[in-house]
Amino acid sequence: MLELRQSCENCGKLLPNDSNDAMICSFECTFCTQCVENILENVCPNCGGGLEKRPTRPQALLDKYPMSIDKVFKPIEFNAYLEKNRNIAPRQR
Repeated sequence: MLELRQSCENCGKLLPNDSNDAMICSFECTFCTQCVENILENVCPNCGGGLEKRPTRPQALLDKYPMSIDKVFKPIEFNAYLEKNRNIAPRQR
């Protein structure tokens, strides 16, 4: 089951289930599109992978499979993954 996190790990922006701004990596790290495009340059600072638009869970299933209540907040300053991977396409990392 995909973990739907409620906010951007970098800036804390709220990202509800129906948000068009939510991006995730293959490990479900979650960021807003503004951070992905302007700060992270499509590199997950936790694993080095690429980030894709997070799918929306159908409203009818949110009661059974709710969004995560755990908040992950790790603002980015310097990150070796970003430096190493920013010029490499996600599928080639």
